[in-house]
Amino acid sequence: MRLWTLILLTASMFWLSGCTQETQNKLGRAVQNWTGTNGVLDIYEGEKLVMRFIKIDKLSTAKGTDDNTPRQYRYGYGYYDKNLNYRVDSGEKKLYFEISNFTPYIFYENPEK
Repeated sequence: MRLWTLILLTASMFWLSGCTQETQNKLGRAVQNWTGTNGVLDIYEGEKLVMRFIKIDKLSTAKGTDDNTPRQYRYGYGYYDKNLNYRVDSGEKKLYFEISNFTPYIFYENPEK
């Protein structure tokens, strides 16, 4: 049994090393889509943090309906963190949002899990 596990692990490593970086990224995103994430989206105006969304599973790139080309914005669902404390408090609701590729933002995993 251990031999088969070792063979499978070795074969998987060789297979993944032969994949392009984009394919590896897609595989990683597929795993995250299945397991979920606890993302935070900080939106800035100049150097000032003006808005935060928390508990975001993923940011998706919009694509055209007819031509399937990527659009210049991303979208997702998250809780609007009014008081910027990384927690969902009373009155903070889950919202749909869109963010332009030209808006200064940072997307990261919640450090306060």
